[in-house]
Amino acid sequence: MRKAILMTSVAVFVLGLAGCAPTASADEVRSDVPRETPAAPPANELAELVDGNTMFAFELYRLLREESANLFFSPYSISTAIAMTYAGARNETAREMARAMQFYLPSDGLHQAFNYVDQQLAARGEGAQGKDEEGFRLRVVNAIWGQKDYSFLPDYLDVLARNYGAGLRVLDFRSAPEPSRVTINKWVEQQTESRIKDLIPQGAIDSMTRLVLTNAVYFNAAWQSQFQKDATTQGEFHLGDGGTVMVPMMRQTESFGYGKSDGFQVVELPYDGDEMSMVILLPDDGRLRELAGALDADVLRGAVDSLHRTRLALTMPGFTMESSFSLKDALSALGMESAFAPGAADFSGMDGTRDLYVGDVVHKAFVEVDEAGTEAAAATAVIMQATAMPADPIEVTID
Repeated sequence: MRKAILMTSVAVFVLGLAGCAPTASADEVRSDVPRETPAAPPANELAELVDGNTMFAFELYRLLREESANLFFSPYSISTAIAMTYAGARNETAREMARAMQFYLPSDGLHQAFNYVDQQLAARGEGAQGKDEEGFRLRVVNAIWGQKDYSFLPDYLDVLARNYGAGLRVLDFRSAPEPSRVTINKWVEQQTESRIKDLIPQGAIDSMTRLVLTNAVYFNAAWQSQFQKDATTQGEFHLGDGGTVMVPMMRQTESFGYGKSDGFQVVELPYDGDEMSMVILLPDDGRLRELAGALDADVLRGAVDSLHRTRLALTMPGFTMESSFSLKDALSALGMESAFAPGAADFSGMDGTRDLYVGDVVHKAFVEVDEAGTEAAAATAVIMQATAMPADPIEVTID
């Protein structure tokens, strides 16, 4: 189970205070349906969710890795936000989303499996330490933000309440798009302990926005075996292009999970409590591009399966990394095309009409690794727009 959850919640990284704008108040309109505490799904259904999420992670990685030499993102956050959106998709739009996201389970089973994994993650790390000595934290939260007086279907709100704990928070995008944007961003900032700020950029929300679905993830954990700060010294880190930079290199000799595959080594560093870990793939000299191109779910699975406990003299860099993306082009390239197309998108499961489409999917992620452990955060927002009403016709009378 530990490996399954680890792969489902994988965050991928590769090494090579908002201003004083006014906020809008958000009243919460919750479904009467409480969040379920589901029993464990059948093993094959859990495996299908895990495998699908992991395959999506690496498909998306292939598209994003060319944009930046250093890359960090949370596929789990993205998958969760899109799953909430998928609950309202119908017909070809739903089929395209399922293929792009690699959602293989029937809709009800999919949302129940996400709910189960989410609550299993929330139960991790009880009594463990965070890197800041304030206790282990793994927080996954969801919220949806809807236009005031807009009618959403009760069945849709029930699915989100039952499986994602997401209540509908009411804003007035029509009259106050900018204060509404600031309100959502402030919520994300609070949920991620100020590590994700300004998730939604200016202009992404306007008077035609009708619904915003958000997911936020925050992680703070101490290493099971911490590095001693006095052992850290500046050292050379070799870049993919053959150059070098000087970075703080942490050192310790300890027993860790270790494996070796064709072209790379694998190291697993457990966090305090031994329920979560960081898995590092280290390519052999000159084979970074080869590994990056070949990386997929099977490679990761083989790497994890190769791990065995052995004593290592480990040297690794401390680092901080941030990334932000608009995922519209990447998700379209994966086959999720009609969702972004006004008139073609079918999200009638949200409001009973075909007036809504996805305007954009935005994502931000942060990670800091040091001698004490790891702090990481990520957030995703799916912005649903209303199709613009056609302008009144110009009257022309030929008389």
